[in-house]
Amino acid sequence: MNSLFILIDQLIGLYIWALIIAVVLSWLTAFNMVNTSNRFIYLIIDFFYKITEPPLRYMRRFIPNLGGIDISPILLILLLVFLRNLIREYGG
Repeated sequence: MNSLFILIDQLIGLYIWALIIAVVLSWLTAFNMVNTSNRFIYLIIDFFYKITEPPLRYMRRFIPNLGGIDISPILLILLLVFLRNLIREYGG
């Protein structure tokens, strides 16, 4: 059972990194610093968008609009860190 908790902990850690990478890529795209017409770059950006957008979209329904500032990635990372700490504390 301990191996399962370690696996879940590692998956949460990878997802946190995916969120951070997706945020950085969205900033680079917004400031036109990456060439999205390059097919490989577009596939990378699209991959991170597809794996991170569903939970972020769900969280945005409950977060008030802060005038162009999106805090949903920060809140999702905090929630995942909390879940990770629970697994570490009670999982084994």
